[in-house]
Parts: sequence; C-alpha cells; structure tokens
Amino acid sequence: MHPYSLKSSKGAPFPPRPILVFLIAIFGFYVCYISFNQITLEYRSEENIGEVQAEIHCRKPRLPHEELRYVHFPKPESYSRGECSCNPVRFFVLVSMQRSGSGWFETLLNSHPNISSNGEIFNRVDRRENISSILQTLDKLYNLDWFTSAAKNECTAAFGLKWMLNQGFMDHHDDIASYFNKKGVSVIFLFRRNTLRRLISVLANDYDRDAKQLNGTHKSHVHSKEEAEILAKFKPVLDVSNLIPNIRNAEKYIRDCLDHFNTTRHMILYYEDIVRNRNALFQVQEFLGVPVRKLVSRQVKIHTSPLPGLVSNWDDVSNKLNGTQYAHFLDGADYVR
Repeated sequence: MHPYSLKSSKGAPFPPRPILVFLIAIFGFYVCYISFNQITLEYRSEENIGEVQAEIHCRKPRLPHEELRYVHFPKPESYSRGECSCNPVRFFVLVSMQRSGSGWFETLLNSHPNISSNGEIFNRVDRRENISSILQTLDKLYNLDWFTSAAKNECTAAFGLKWMLNQGFMDHHDDIASYFNKKGVSVIFLFRRNTLRRLISVLANDYDRDAKQLNGTHKSHVHSKEEAEILAKFKPVLDVSNLIPNIRNAEKYIRDCLDHFNTTRHMILYYEDIVRNRNALFQVQEFLGVPVRKLVSRQVKIHTSPLPGLVSNWDDVSNKLNGTQYAHFLDGADYVR
C-alpha cells in the first residue's frame, strides 16, 4: 500500500484533506477572534485607565488614601456644574433631635460660601414612608439635584441635610448606615448635654405652636431679642412623675443612635460645647474639608435665663432631681451664655 494513502484497513478512517483545511481555517478564525477580543479589552481597559487618570488629574487630591472615598464629583441631571465640575464635593448629614440647637448650627454652616445644608427634607412623611423612598430622596440630594434656599452660586464643597432622629432615621438605621458607608457620607451628630433644658425648650415650642404668640405666627427660631423675650415669657409646668424616665429615654435614644452608626465616618458635637468654644466650628469645617472661616448666624437664643426662671414648678423639679445622677442639670453650669 502506498505510504501516503488515506485508505486503511484498520481503525477509524482519516478525514480527507479538504476537511483538514476547513478545520484548520476554523481554528485560525477562532484564534483571530480571541486575539481581537483581547486587543479590544486592552483598548477599553486603557480607555478606563485614561478616564480614571483624567479624574485623578481633575481631583488633584492631597488626602490620605482612606479619605478619598468621601470625595465626589457629582453630575447633576438638571444642570451642568460647568467650571465647578472639577471641584470635589463631600457629602454630609447633620443628625440631631428637636430643640438641640440644630437650627442655629445649620445657619452657621450655611454662612460658609462652600457649604450647603438643605434643612429637614425628611420632615415630609412621603419621603420617609419606607426605605426605598428614603434612598431615592438621598440619591437625588447627593446628586446635587436638590434646590433650596441654601443653594450656593459658588462651587459647593460640602453638601448635605439636617435629619432628626424621629424622621425615619432610627427606623431604618441598618440600611441608612450601609448607604452612608457605600456613598461616602460623613455624619455630624449634634446633641444637647443638658436634656432638662432641651425638655423645657420642647414644651415651650409646643405651646407656641398652638398659641402663636408672635402676631399669630409660630416661630421655632427668632432673629430679634424682642421676639425672643416674648417667647421666653411662657414657663411650662414639667410632669415631675415622668421627668426622670423622660430624661433616661432621651439619653438612651442618643446612645442607641451612636451605637447603630459607629461604623460611619462621624464626629460628635454637643450644643453646650459649641456655645462655650467657637473653635469647635473650626473642627467641623476641617471635618468637612472646607476652608476654615468665621461662621455667623442671625438667630437669637430664646431661653437665656437661669433654669429656675424658666419653669413654673421649679421647686418640684429641683426636689425630684436632687440626689440623682441628673442633679448636675440643675445648676446650669454646663451652659455659658
């Protein structure tokens, strides 16, 4: 038999030459396809690297690596940031309780040309009815597609909101904390050390909501001493039987909040500390990554008198708290005007 014959009496028949050529061609096309895809992926990878390099060039960050996740370049859908597109933005949230000085503190923040704090956007129930509505609202806010009187013409460097604990914040704490960590949101906790003073302020504010002492208008914050004096004339009667439980519950609420959000980037402030030491505001600005400036507010404090002059049944309150762990609230030493 011819040594190159394709015929064989044993084993499987060897495929004809045209089939071999076809198989070789298919293999060649396959190799070319794989090579082409690798080249395309490399090209796209180079493009992505280029975009990242361009973004890094745009950022020009001089920050520790662990802080880069808190620097953002939002792209609003409703407008173009224009010349501010390369200005980095830090996201923040001011977390507090009613009558803890958060309104005053927010006006201080908004006096800075590069900070925009957009108020209590979750005071509307439809925005906090479930976690989906909460996250959708936060996405819109942090994309800078949110317009309030706090909006700045200058390039915003810190953008956020004020959020009360009873506005859905604690109801969905796990999901919200996860969102903050994923989105790179910094948290400023602002509370009041003297919860007795806060309770008095809450009762006075509730009274004015019904009485409307200022020309038929309820005002939680005022901008003149005359208005402050009118509101301060009301002296609430404290429920002595529930006074200590109310103080304990308020303090537990704060502790629970701090425990739930201890994994976030945050700082803890107390109203009394800011009143005593305005340098605390410098630390806040450093925390938000903005140029440090003197911050101002037009708000006037309402209750400036010593505690005995703010409550109708002061003797009962004093007798109830004396000898307890809350006795130090009575001397007012934790607050300096």
